Parts: sequence; structure tokens; C-alpha cells
Amino acid sequence: MNGEAVPGAGLILADQARYLIATAARAPSVHNTQPWRFRVVQPAIELHCDPRRKLRVDPAGREMLISCGAALFGLRLAIRSLGQQPVVELLPDPARLRLLARVTAGLAEPMTVSESEMLKALPHRHTHRGEFAPVPLPAGLLAGLQHDALAEGATLELVDPGIAYQRLADVVSTASRRLDLDPRARAEIRRWSRSAASRARDGIPAHAFPAAAGGRPGRPSGRLRQRDFDLGRGLGQLLSGGPDPAAPAVTAVLLTPGDGRTDWLRAGQALHRLLLHAAGRWVFASLYSQPLEAAPIRALIRDRLGLPGAPQMLLQLGVAQTAHVTARRPPDELIEP
Repeated sequence: MNGEAVPGAGLILADQARYLIATAARAPSVHNTQPWRFRVVQPAIELHCDPRRKLRVDPAGREMLISCGAALFGLRLAIRSLGQQPVVELLPDPARLRLLARVTAGLAEPMTVSESEMLKALPHRHTHRGEFAPVPLPAGLLAGLQHDALAEGATLELVDPGIAYQRLADVVSTASRRLDLDPRARAEIRRWSRSAASRARDGIPAHAFPAAAGGRPGRPSGRLRQRDFDLGRGLGQLLSGGPDPAAPAVTAVLLTPGDGRTDWLRAGQALHRLLLHAAGRWVFASLYSQPLEAAPIRALIRDRLGLPGAPQMLLQLGVAQTAHVTARRPPDELIEP
């Protein structure tokens, strides 16, 4: 998806800036904080992080940069839809820490079939906190998702459903219970979770989380402990479909070679790419970022599972016929002067 810059291509970026930025802004982000800003600076569009939207439990900005990396992939995909190759320069100016990437349009090249399918899946891709259908993933999909991760400089490591999964579940459950009691984490959840009457275009909407905490008794077998967005307030509207819900088809860990700013941006691009590929087959993911917020827990998970890289996101994938989209802020709110 990268190419060589060509003269005059920046004019297309300027003419299509609102479309490109709106497409990029459909990316997943922690708590749907949408912590990104864009600048149109001929002949490029710059991606900046927005520290005002960084979580207090994310002091290094790791989750913020993963989110921005996902937006970067969305911007690249939008440029591909215009029939050009995106040219990306990551972290182009060490003196400007908010500037994460500079993207220009490169050589003309039609979209591939897989890119077209990802673009079609963009409107209905969402983080899935509900139940999955009791069916396996489509044949060949997992291999395709692993290829997506590799293409972005990351690795999607599948977790064996036996001992490896139990080790992961034990670490996740212990870490999540402790973090659920952290006053900073609870304040962040209150800040970013929305009631059914809310008109906010960011944060987690009430239809996307249950009223009961994900870690209470009754959690289905094979399901990692989910973050409690309700906090006993009765806001959540996500309902259980039955007494014996199906477990996710697959548990996986998204890894990067290192654990620095470039790795986080690459993790975000890999995450968005594989999520769109999956959504094109009506496969969605529950994402677990809370247990990975602390570097010692990331190291513990890496050691316990013998992982060949730094864990950046935990995923549980399954089939679900849902398309309830999550609101996004309009481009005018995202463009820097």
C-alpha cells in the first residue's frame, strides 16, 4: 500500500481532504476517544495525535498511538480508493512529537479486490462486546488475518485453547480486577461511556456494553474478562441472547518486534487492516486493551505464553450478524487550522 511520490498528486489530497479524513476517522480507538487530528499541508496530509484525548492510565501514550496507527491505515485505504498508492513517512520530525505521520499520494494504481472489500466493510466494522454465533470462522480467514498483520510489520499469534489460553485468562482476570478498582481507570470509564440519551459523537455508546460487568459470574466459557463500562449505573443496553452463549471461535495476540512509538503505530495499522478484512466476512473482534496498559503485565503475558514479540492487543474473534455502527466526529472537528 506504499508507493513512490509523484508531482501534483497532493492536489488530489486537498480536493478530497474531507472524504479522506472522514474515512480515516472510522478507525477503532481506545474508549472511542478518537485521539487524532489532521492537517492538510501541500502536498501531504499530516496525522497528529491529540493528547487532550489521551487516557490518564496511558501516560506513555501507547494506546493513543495504537489508535492513531489505526487511523493512519484508514487514511492509506482512502487514498487507495482514489486509485493511488499512499506514501507514508512515520514520525517525520523528532522535534514535533504530536506529528505521527506525513502521507502523500504516489503512483496511480487501481484498488485490489481485497482493498475494495475492506472499504465496503468500513461502515459496519465495530468492536464486538456481545455474543458470537456458534459457528467456526470462514475457511482460510485466519491465515489471511495473519498475513494482514505481517504486511504491517506485526504478528497475529493464535492462542492454543488449552493451557496457553488458561494462562492468559488468569493474567487477564487478575489484572483487570485490580484495574477495575483503580480510581483513575473508573474516572476514565465515566468520562467516555455514554447513556442512551447522549448525543455525543465519541465515547462508548450504551448499546455497545452490557449493564452487568463483563467479569461477573456467568461469563461464558472461553471468554476473557471484559472491562466494566457500566460501573453499576444501569446505562448499558447490550442484552444477552440466551443462557448458553457461544464462546469466541479464536483468541489471538497482536505482537510487534519492539515496544516503542513506531511499534505502536504499526500495531494500530495492522489491527485496523485485519479487523476490516474480518468484518468483510462478518467476523468481529472483542478487543482487550486494559490488561496491557501496564508494561509489567505485557511482559508477564509475553513470558507466560512464550510470545515472540511485545503484545499490543488481545483479540477474540467470532461470527456475528451485527452492524450497529459507532458514531464518529465530523471532519471539521478533526482538521487543524
